[in-house]
Amino acid sequence: MKKVNDIINTNKDLSLKLKQSYMNAYQDKNFKSLVDSLDLTDDTLMKYTSRLEDCSKEYGNCKGCKGLIECKNNVKGYRLCPKANKNIINFSYVACKYTIKEEYKDNVTLFDTPKEIREASLSSVYTNDVNRIDILKKIKSYYTNYFKEDRNKAIYLYGSFGSGKTYLISALLNELAKKNVKSIIVHVPEMLRDLKESFDSDYREKFLLLKTVPILLLDDIGAEYLTPWTRDEVLEPLLHYRMNENLPTFFTSNLTMEELEKHFILSNTSIDRINARRIIERIKKLAEPVSLISKNIRS
Repeated sequence: MKKVNDIINTNKDLSLKLKQSYMNAYQDKNFKSLVDSLDLTDDTLMKYTSRLEDCSKEYGNCKGCKGLIECKNNVKGYRLCPKANKNIINFSYVACKYTIKEEYKDNVTLFDTPKEIREASLSSVYTNDVNRIDILKKIKSYYTNYFKEDRNKAIYLYGSFGSGKTYLISALLNELAKKNVKSIIVHVPEMLRDLKESFDSDYREKFLLLKTVPILLLDDIGAEYLTPWTRDEVLEPLLHYRMNENLPTFFTSNLTMEELEKHFILSNTSIDRINARRIIERIKKLAEPVSLISKNIRS
């Protein structure tokens, strides 16, 4: 009987210590705020006092945090969070707002494009220009309808130098990236140069990536140094594949489609003109032409 009483007394002591530990922790405002939100009894909560204190500490760290660089939590960019499940508490790490903000950027791959493009957002787009009304409507419509079966065509955005064409399309792709849509933004002159230099190494892998990525932006098409190889062995098969697979392909250019077709004509032969026309027809299948004649916002 003495052993049974010892066990009972020991359990009572542990229960008292557990309760006292919980009550002491409850004096902390962050701990109190956290456990009150769980809507569980004290008897249940006190079983998890130590773990809840860990959550409370990280909760407090996050309240005053100004960015990932000063994160004090155990797992940088994440917070240990409790979740009530009947009379049990499950714990998991949840990404903070700064981590979520950065994670979406992994969905956009940049090749030889300025750093500002990575930060492009629709909320920071310059709107005080009536010449931008049409393209802004098109971008909003594309974003709204992207996940619908009958989504809009992509956009061939052409117009004046420095009018923000690349930024506008990149802002759209960054917004879609937040919905886990992957894309690639590539500067066409650099893309062609890079593919040529990688012909004996990883050309196939790079070209396959460009062909199959869910969304592709071919930036500054028409500014490249054109050869029969870049036109007929790179651009045409790339556009042909994406057209057949119905993969959204955006373009920016300083040239109208008519001017771009002339750019693609390398000689005066009928075959050459047909090859140029073939590329233009694929672009028309992929994208709707939209002009942007606006002031130079770079200057």
